[in-house]
Parts: sequence; structure tokens; C-alpha cells
Amino acid sequence: MKIFWFIPTHGDSRYLGTATGARQLSHDYLKQVAIAADSLGYEGVLIPTGRSCEDPWVVAASLLPVTRKLKFLVAVRPGLHQPALAARMAATFDRLSGGRLLINLVTGGDQAELEGDGVFLDHATRYEQSAEFIRIWREILSRSHRGESLDFEGKHLAVKGAKLLFPPLQQPHPPVYFGGSSPAAHDLAAEQVEAYLTWGEPPAEVAKKVADVRARAAKVRAPTLGTDVSSLPPEGVGDGLGRPGAVAGRTVQFGIRLHVIVRETDEQAWAAAEELIRHVDDDTVVRAQAVFARMDSEGQRRMAALHSQGVKRTRKDLEISPNLWAGVGLVRGGAGTALVGSPQTVAARIQEYAALGLDTFVLSGYPHLEEAYRFAELVFPLLPVAVQHQLAGGNPLGPFGETVGNQYVPRASQS
Repeated sequence: MKIFWFIPTHGDSRYLGTATGARQLSHDYLKQVAIAADSLGYEGVLIPTGRSCEDPWVVAASLLPVTRKLKFLVAVRPGLHQPALAARMAATFDRLSGGRLLINLVTGGDQAELEGDGVFLDHATRYEQSAEFIRIWREILSRSHRGESLDFEGKHLAVKGAKLLFPPLQQPHPPVYFGGSSPAAHDLAAEQVEAYLTWGEPPAEVAKKVADVRARAAKVRAPTLGTDVSSLPPEGVGDGLGRPGAVAGRTVQFGIRLHVIVRETDEQAWAAAEELIRHVDDDTVVRAQAVFARMDSEGQRRMAALHSQGVKRTRKDLEISPNLWAGVGLVRGGAGTALVGSPQTVAARIQEYAALGLDTFVLSGYPHLEEAYRFAELVFPLLPVAVQHQLAGGNPLGPFGETVGNQYVPRASQS
């Protein structure tokens, strides 16, 4: 089990949908969140991408000197990046960070934003392009360890003599994470990435997605490292069926993107959830939902459907599965659900998702600095023992609070 946190490069606040309680988005604040995640033992941090965010690569690079072990899940976006340049950026970051890079492959879902960035492809074509992009990216990085170059001509992308002189530290390349809910997304995940991430849907729906991606991956005949990919059809790895150098079946890891609202009791957690959206008015919800509705992302459509596009803000309306709350998605795009409850409740829900085959949990909470501490202090001790040891960095002393009477180490409460 790997627990990730989130760097809020699109802003942070105590309340959603309002400037009340908002925080200045400064480098000092981002450093505070990163240092907290690093010192608390989170595996890594997700840095979001899009025009509402600061650039993830610049932010990640700026946080390297203030962190020690923290990994950075950083986006590449086909259409904005070229695969050879993205490979060079990844190799440089991976070496300079000591192997702390993870790649988040993002195809994009807001047509208006994409067109503003110069990308005019429809949903299906973007996935075709993304499949070629990550295939070229992977092969350039993999071949760099052997000093080899790559020729590739596909339907959307082509390179000739692409080569890296300085390979990444991780072999054959930094792991690739990817999320998407459409059949095209599941095909891409099955064929080309190391980890598939889903947004926080009810466990039964997550189980269906895991089973579908796993079944598709088992049917893939992916080229082994060193196969001449220029000889394979450009439509995708799955079209290399029966070719020499292919191996049957792939294994994909699974994870989930969730917000968390954890307090000492269930009642306090639900009160905090309702407090988070206390300043959201109906007009703000309607305007936000109108933006989300224009997107061609299947995942965003599924997020919006969890609260039926309605202006509903009570616990009864928004608790879509036990302790899974859709209130965040009223005004926030992307991940729109939160686990809400006591430490014991939230830990139990995490274990339910883990039982479905998920081993990566990418979490966030408002405000992100305090919630990073709160989740670590309240929930980490309830996770499996091996995970506790990993999160604590093997520290045999562990946290014990302020010394009592200048000489006594405090004990845990017996109440």
C-alpha cells in the first residue's frame, strides 16, 4: 500500500467555492506542504496540471531541494509535449532527483482548455495520439540504457533517430500512471502503463473498472524491450499479436484518487464536510456544473452524475456510498469525492478498496497542510503494520508528543 498526498498548485482554502478562508498560493506554502508530506512518510505527491494550475514540472523541480524521499507524480500531456522532449525532461528529472519521478499521462478532457493550448483533436483521436506518444516515450527511455536510437512513424506522431545520451536512473523508465473511464482509456491503460488510477467512485463501480482493465491487460501481447517498434503497426501495442519478440499478458497496478475528511469521530467529520461547502451558493454550483458538462471526459461525466448535477448540499443527498461524499464535486472538477469519518471508519473504507486490488491511494484534503498532518496522525497508525513501518521510515521511537514534567515520555490515551 502506497499513500500519496497532493500539492495544491491551483489554490487552497478552508472553504470551497469562495475566497473566504483562501490562502495565498506562494512557493513558501507549497514548500510547507511538500516538506510535511515528506517528513510524515507519504510515498509521494501528485501535482495537478491544467490552465488553472501552476506548471507541474517547474513546481516539482523547485521542491526537490527541500525534500529527501518524496516522489513526484508529474504530468505529461500529448499535444502539448513532444514525446522525445518529454523523455529528455523525465530522464533529467529522474537523475537529479535520485529516482523520485513518476509520470502521470494526461489526455485532457476540457475541449475549450485544449483549444486554448492549441490542441484541436476530438476524444477518440486524442487517445490514439496518446497511445503513440507514450509508446515512443517509453521506447526512447528504455533504449537509452543501451545507447540505441529509435525510428517510429505512426498515424499522429513520428520520430527519426530519437536518442537520449543520458538515461534515467529508474530502469527501463520512470513508472507511468494514467486514469480514464472510457473504453479507449481502458485499452491504453491495459497496453502501456504501469498503474491505472480511478477517481473515487463507489467500491462496486471501482471493482468493475479494475476487472475490465485487468482483463484487457491479460489479452495484450506487448513487445519485449528491444523489439523494433518501428516494425509494429502504429495503431497500438495490441496490434502486434503473434509477432516475434512479443509476450502474452501484462500486469497493471491499481490506485484511486480521493479527498479525505477525517476527524476523531464520525459526527465531527460530517460536520467538517458540511462546513467545507458552507459558503457555496446555488449560482456557483450551477456555473461550475455548466463548465464540467461541456467536457468530453467520461470520468468527469461519472463524477458529475454522482450528485445528478443538482444543487444538493446535505449529507443525505451527497453520501453516495457509506462514508463516500460527493460534495467536493459540486464546484471542483476532476476528483470530486471524499472519504468522511473517524480514523477507524476511514481506515476501514481504505481497506475495502485495497481488497479490490488497489495499492495506491492518492489523497488530499482542505486545507492541504493541516489535513496532511491530520490524516497521518489519525489514520497511519491504523494501516497494516508493514505500511506503518514504511510510513514512519523505520523510526523505532515514533511520535510521542511533548515530554511531561521534563522527564516522562507521554503514553497513548487509555480512554
